[in-house]
Amino acid sequence: MIVTCNWLREFVDFDFSPQDLAHRLTMAGLEVEGMTSIGEGLDTVVVARLEQVERHPDADRLTVCQVNNGDEFVQVVCGATNHKAGDYIALAQPGSTLPGDFKIKKSKIRGQESMGMLCSEKELGLSNESAGIMILDSNLALGTPIFEALGLKDTAFEIGLTPNRPDCLSVVGIAREVAAMCSRPLRLPVSEVKAFGDDITTSASVELADPQGCPRYAARFVRNVKIGASPDWMVKRLESVGMRSINNVVDITNYVMLELGHPMHAFDYRYLDGGKIVVKRADEGELFTTLDGTEHTLTAEDLMICDGSRSVAMAGVMGGLNSEVKDDTTCVLLEAAYFNPISIRRTSKRHGLHTESSHRFERGADIDMIPVALDRAASLIAVLAGGEIAAGLIDAYPAPLPKVTINLTADKSERLLGTRIELVKIMSLLEGIGLTVAPGTVVPDGSIDVSVPSFRPDLERDVDLIEEVARLFGYDNIPPTMPVASLGAQLSKIELKQESKLRNLMAGWGFSEIINYSFIAVDTAARLRLVEPDPRLGPVKIMNPLTEDQAVMRTTLVPSMLETLSRNLAYRSNDLHMYELRPVFFTAEGTRGSRQELHLTAAITGRNAPVGWASSIRPVDFYDLKGVLEKILMTLGVKDFTFSSERSEPYLHPGKSALVKSGKIVLGSIGELHPLVQKDFNLDQTVFIFDLNLDLLFNQTIKQVVFDFPSKFPAVDRDSALLLAADIEAEQVLNVARRHLGKYGQSVVIFDVYTGKGIPEGKKSLALRVRYGSAEKTLTEEDVTKAHGKLVNSICHQLAAEIR
Repeated sequence: MIVTCNWLREFVDFDFSPQDLAHRLTMAGLEVEGMTSIGEGLDTVVVARLEQVERHPDADRLTVCQVNNGDEFVQVVCGATNHKAGDYIALAQPGSTLPGDFKIKKSKIRGQESMGMLCSEKELGLSNESAGIMILDSNLALGTPIFEALGLKDTAFEIGLTPNRPDCLSVVGIAREVAAMCSRPLRLPVSEVKAFGDDITTSASVELADPQGCPRYAARFVRNVKIGASPDWMVKRLESVGMRSINNVVDITNYVMLELGHPMHAFDYRYLDGGKIVVKRADEGELFTTLDGTEHTLTAEDLMICDGSRSVAMAGVMGGLNSEVKDDTTCVLLEAAYFNPISIRRTSKRHGLHTESSHRFERGADIDMIPVALDRAASLIAVLAGGEIAAGLIDAYPAPLPKVTINLTADKSERLLGTRIELVKIMSLLEGIGLTVAPGTVVPDGSIDVSVPSFRPDLERDVDLIEEVARLFGYDNIPPTMPVASLGAQLSKIELKQESKLRNLMAGWGFSEIINYSFIAVDTAARLRLVEPDPRLGPVKIMNPLTEDQAVMRTTLVPSMLETLSRNLAYRSNDLHMYELRPVFFTAEGTRGSRQELHLTAAITGRNAPVGWASSIRPVDFYDLKGVLEKILMTLGVKDFTFSSERSEPYLHPGKSALVKSGKIVLGSIGELHPLVQKDFNLDQTVFIFDLNLDLLFNQTIKQVVFDFPSKFPAVDRDSALLLAADIEAEQVLNVARRHLGKYGQSVVIFDVYTGKGIPEGKKSLALRVRYGSAEKTLTEEDVTKAHGKLVNSICHQLAAEIR
């Protein structure tokens, strides 16, 4: 928002310097991001009179002028053609520096001496375009600095407003803040509406077909309008805040919007079918051309202003080319309305149209300002464009919005601000910015009922009022106090401890943690060759994605891991150990919400160790990663975990992968990446990967570790070699052995697997080592032999094995 000191002074008398005012506005929450001094440093550009104008003797397009600057006569060579003797002009004397760092100095032009320059409005920074030099009023005193003589010396402030302050998107809104700062009254513009002829209802009508999108719509009708240029003061005022002049009627709607903060629009009445206004949603696929000449394809969510047969404006955003005010317009219908901020925001973003109007409506306009703005604009059109205002005002407002009243206590204000501000002072501060205290609401407990005006939609709770009290009282006036807080010991959740433990374990084993976006492309999971009805193929969709590659929430960490590996391999980082510990997201059945699961995914590729003279370099394999996974499960205390060779994941090699189980619960999968998936992700070397569901895993972990005293009696190892079918998994053998360890068995491991010479076809030799011991005695040979024989016989019986 850009506003100038002179414009603010029309509504409030203040004595602050521009620098002081900028500081006060910033401290009040209206940050001044920039200041521009209009006319500063241009006092050497003065009012002068042309005493004599003659053609240059050596140039047909130049004139030689004798100029009276109030002190002396000087000669100036000029290239303009719109001047004559007797005109009052702006003379830039030698030593002046015009906008754009253009320095004026004494010079000779085609042999004629020139003591300065006759300036145009563009050269003085007062206009973007100019047809010739600036011709001034003959009543101005000669020698007076031009900006002083025209009353144009001013300071413009560029204020960065937060979205919750739509009330300050107007000169009146900022003037209200200044009035509160200096305890001066706020003067609002007074509009005098003189009506002529028939009532407006004989010429126009308004229908609200969508009162949710447009709760209030008002209109005035003005006849016999003469379209032309705006007066100089209005053009200068608009240009001082960066707005271009168009014509008197359009300029008036823009001027009122800047002054009062309420956007308006003027329709050429000739192009309104039946003089009818209907506010409704667009037809799906409807085409509409806005004032900027751009054609838009509308959706059924776009709120439109229509006449009796077609759309004539995109509500709250931009008018239509089919009803714009033209040079021959004679009758205009002025509109002012309130639109649902969410609806305007979505339409503006959908069509890429961010206008001064949409900027205000999508933040929340003042619904009570509608008739005030209409009267202001109509009265200005009557004065500046010769219009005749029709009697009456159409004001469609079927369901007035409720007034907001908030109860505020001094005690709560003191508790939040840390300083005591008396209730009388609070009332004074709030009333200074236009809030009112309901009569008779001050009660002994120190509370008041504050009525919130419609121009402050951001004030909804008592804490909002307390924030207003703080900034109006002055943050500098609130004494600093040390915060009072109590610290209570609280045990961390066991899951958080386990997550931390996992990260430490992975880092200790040489893995680098990666962090990827939780958003992925729609087809990402399908690249893993998943098939229906896999729930990972039904991701949670993002309502407003930034890009197509981030349109859904990821259901698995695997694709992101593979893409990260691919990028690193492309940079010749060939030896990689990576992991990611993050949630994945699924649609929640029976609801519109979602659920999430915590997963750990790790991958390795390349060599198993860095190159070195003492290291045995080899490529990583399945068992390197399986060893890491086993350490994780053992460290977390997962009981009875197994690796099953049954079909695991589609993205893993079918003969080199396994499911990770605890009992019958599948915790995850591990294996070599499927060659086709490896190719799809542009991976040129073998990758091994595992994926664990940590939510399931943590439920299987030991929550409390119990330590036993070590036995003081020696243990005994007993080995046996068994001949069994080659398709019997080692895990099957271990499961049988563990079930039959008996009273003295402590552990069982497989230490050798052999096939080849001496072993029949379809068979394999598997060697077991069982440890026996007791906490009560030293075992005898008979104890160990009996226990081991029972264990081996069980394996032979259940798995059709033979003792070698």
